[in-house]
Amino acid sequence: MAMSTGNAGGGLTCDINVTPMIDVLLVLLIIFMVITPLTPKGLEALVPQPPPPNLKQPPPDNRTIVVQVLQQPNGARSKLKINQDDVSWNDLGTRLTDIFKTRAERIMFVKGDDDVQFQEVAQVIDVAKGTQVIDKIGLITAKIEAGQ
Repeated sequence: MAMSTGNAGGGLTCDINVTPMIDVLLVLLIIFMVITPLTPKGLEALVPQPPPPNLKQPPPDNRTIVVQVLQQPNGARSKLKINQDDVSWNDLGTRLTDIFKTRAERIMFVKGDDDVQFQEVAQVIDVAKGTQVIDKIGLITAKIEAGQ
């Protein structure tokens, strides 16, 4: 706040010095302009690509691993399959560890039925991340599977 006594009426006048406030405002503006482009955007998603038609099928150990979460008709806990092989919920972690411990490419896909609850798909993802041998996990939806 600045005070001056040099006016014609002889009284004191008070005015606010806004220069320091403008300096702080400009500094904050520059900081936000620099930080905003650095914030991550979106989610990295993996989509399985169909093989070219002229290549033969790769050996079984290099196949893509797909864990299917299948809805049971009687409302029981969902059934799990790893590439068409049945697996129990208790054995899922050990089976995934056995599959991926010797692989160089550690990518797994999860496919859930339309009627299955999301929490069961999330549990499969949690078990897979808990094994600490899988690098990336992708989701397969009906639209991706249809090839659209």
